[in-house]
Amino acid sequence: MPPKSDRTDSTSSTDESASSGRTSHARQNSHAPANPSNLREVHVPSETPSPSETRYSMAFPTDEAGASSSHAHGDLDFSADGIHPLPDRASVHSTDENVPPDQQGAIIEVDLENAIRARLLHQRDWDAGSGCGSDNCNHGALSPRPWLHRNYGSMSSDMSRDGFGGRYAGGVQEGPGESADPTHALLGDAFADGVLGGGNGQKMSTTRWLARRHGIKNQRIMYLAYYVPIFNWARQYKWSYLRGDFVAALTVASFYIPMTLSYASNLAHLPPVNGLYSFAINPLIYAVLGTCPLMVVGPEAAGSLLTGEVVRENIRKGTTGDDDGVRNAEIAGIVTCMAGAFIFLAGLFRLGFLDNVLSRPFLRGFISAIGVVIFVDQLIPEMGLARLAAQEVSHGSCLDKVVFIFRNIGKSHALTCAVSFGAFAIIMFFRELKKRLQPRYPNIAYFPDRFLVVVLSAVLTWKFGWEAKGLAVLGDVNGGGKPFAVHFPLDTSHLKYVSDAVNTALIIALLGFFESSVAAKSLGTGGSKKDGGGVQNMPLSANRELIALGTANLVGGLFMSLPAFGGYGRSKVNASTGGTTPMSSVFLSLITIICIAFLLPYFYFLPKGVLCAMVSVVAYSLVEEAPHDIKFFWRIRGWSEMILMFGIFLATVFWDLKRGIVVGIGLSVLRLIRHSTRPRIQILGRVPGTTDKFANAELDPGELEFVEGCLIVKIPEPLTFANTGDLKSRLKRLEDHGTGAAHPALPRVRREEHNKNVIFDVHGVTSLDGAGAQVLMEIVEGYRERGVEVFFCRVPREGTQVWGLLEKSGVVELCGGRGHFVSGVEEALRLTEGIRGGDGSGRA
Repeated sequence: MPPKSDRTDSTSSTDESASSGRTSHARQNSHAPANPSNLREVHVPSETPSPSETRYSMAFPTDEAGASSSHAHGDLDFSADGIHPLPDRASVHSTDENVPPDQQGAIIEVDLENAIRARLLHQRDWDAGSGCGSDNCNHGALSPRPWLHRNYGSMSSDMSRDGFGGRYAGGVQEGPGESADPTHALLGDAFADGVLGGGNGQKMSTTRWLARRHGIKNQRIMYLAYYVPIFNWARQYKWSYLRGDFVAALTVASFYIPMTLSYASNLAHLPPVNGLYSFAINPLIYAVLGTCPLMVVGPEAAGSLLTGEVVRENIRKGTTGDDDGVRNAEIAGIVTCMAGAFIFLAGLFRLGFLDNVLSRPFLRGFISAIGVVIFVDQLIPEMGLARLAAQEVSHGSCLDKVVFIFRNIGKSHALTCAVSFGAFAIIMFFRELKKRLQPRYPNIAYFPDRFLVVVLSAVLTWKFGWEAKGLAVLGDVNGGGKPFAVHFPLDTSHLKYVSDAVNTALIIALLGFFESSVAAKSLGTGGSKKDGGGVQNMPLSANRELIALGTANLVGGLFMSLPAFGGYGRSKVNASTGGTTPMSSVFLSLITIICIAFLLPYFYFLPKGVLCAMVSVVAYSLVEEAPHDIKFFWRIRGWSEMILMFGIFLATVFWDLKRGIVVGIGLSVLRLIRHSTRPRIQILGRVPGTTDKFANAELDPGELEFVEGCLIVKIPEPLTFANTGDLKSRLKRLEDHGTGAAHPALPRVRREEHNKNVIFDVHGVTSLDGAGAQVLMEIVEGYRERGVEVFFCRVPREGTQVWGLLEKSGVVELCGGRGHFVSGVEEALRLTEGIRGGDGSGRA
């Protein structure tokens, strides 16, 4: 044994070089997994080397022939002559001068740092063994330990650290997504665990099992913070976020409070203060329950216009009047409450997937039509023709109003036109200027151009007495009612308005949720800033968004506010001007409440034409993206999408809003049903020169060859009641023509002997329901009655839901037993050759 000092001297420089090498290697592989596969595991050399050691090891001279093998599973030491174990030390960073004899051999071509890291992750008590018991230890590359990150609850010290997660094996049943306990399946993990206390054994949910296994305490608080996100983001709030949130709220308020006044007075035919209620109440509630930290909830042009349609319908019937602001506000409250109720119930029944039903062409066609309708509507008051239009075309279509404008253009009011179109030109100028300069000067977004236009126009109107010269002003904003007066919308005396409001409220709910969903997905969770700021661990959830938006509109309806949903435009302004957390929505609500309490009298001289100009700018923004979508669908030859888009647009513009959206929803649902019910079965051909490569013969018919006596059919999707109704007829086309592209009128061209063996490649059938199993059983039964041999390949393994249904339905027995269920098409072809060449029993 060499002297101790020699050992120390010989390893000092090597340790330093190894350390620098490891640091360099870590920098080069910062994105590499800690332990890519078991093939890269470190195995300390022992007397009986493993196969991997035999392959990747090389011999070194031994210092002592009698080296003990008892250290074969000890820790490792880096030295000049390879990797050697150290005695009884759990940490590789431990040192001991009493070193045992060196081991023979060294491992090469192994990522040492990653391998040791993987080994330590599997060593449960490694820190205890090294004498370190602190959570904040700093004794090596693994400090601080990655599993100490806390989310909703604290972690216990005996938590599992494998980091793989997984499903609870004790309660697994047939279905891969089914809960073993009916209570959890019916009520969900949150209610069954968080409220009822969960269960044990086979009644334990996977969530509860993982929480226990990983030492997560306070599971009720975990669920509470998930479903009421304010308990999550409030504890993360920092004083450094305060300035940005407040500035963002002030900027959004300066832009959108005047616009909200215009939505209420010009689109919804309500007292302007009812539009402010939407900004005072809904953002505050969404900040408590919403899942998108940067989204700002408020009234939208489309929802306000549809609410105004209900109000105007009742004005036309005589149940209310143009000047009856309180009654009109009550009707709007009914619409808002019903829209909120629809949204809330959809979230309660977990219908968040509905945001995928309405397609992009549907949205673009309808929103573009809304923009055109709003633009035409606002031209009438901008030209000073509102009183004349009220007598002639107040309830006419968009086309009727266009004709009215051209006929009466000579009767326009000059001062109103000058103020309105001047305001429109100024806002559009600053809009384009900001768009061009903002990439270079981001702070230009803070410039409140619309707020200044509103203030200056009101001051000029008051100073020069433009009201006396015929310029229409906003007047008394309060509308004669008490601020924040609560009114139950479904009072028995107002049930007569419900029938008119139901359909419109449903449409508002669908559009509002769809736009909110698009905005939320575009904004994300807000926690991805480079500096690590913002709210973390707030996953987006469509169902929780439904609950949040529904609750906000239910409460807003009590105050007779406009329907309010998330908008991408104002949310983008919020994010770009410093907004970081939902506290910006809280500040926005507080600013709006201050305006309602103290600033309403100062809105008296605000010209209506200026508000109409602001709405016209919004209408322009709704239309300006349509050419981009049209160009895109034209480039990809998406004719069906373009037909849907233009159909909805024309129906909405030339008919009316309700019928336009009914047409759009109907066409979208028909396209969805048609897409989901069409079976996508394929006939496979063999790639020439191979025995085990098969491809879709219809995509490349000239390059693939059919197999004599066999019909190979691939089913690349789950089989359910929705797509199996036409499966038999499509299989018949493959049998008769060898393709599904031929018309059924064509007589049989594929010879019958080529259909004597049918092979189903069902690799894509990841799920199967009862209706699908029944149709499949009938197909196999028909083949067997005709003497056709049926084989299945790449079937899900035994024990799965698909295999269970195949057995229970009798498909396995009809085919001839498990021998007809093989692992690949090539194996099935070998079986068919044995059947054809033998006695028919499957043996050659």
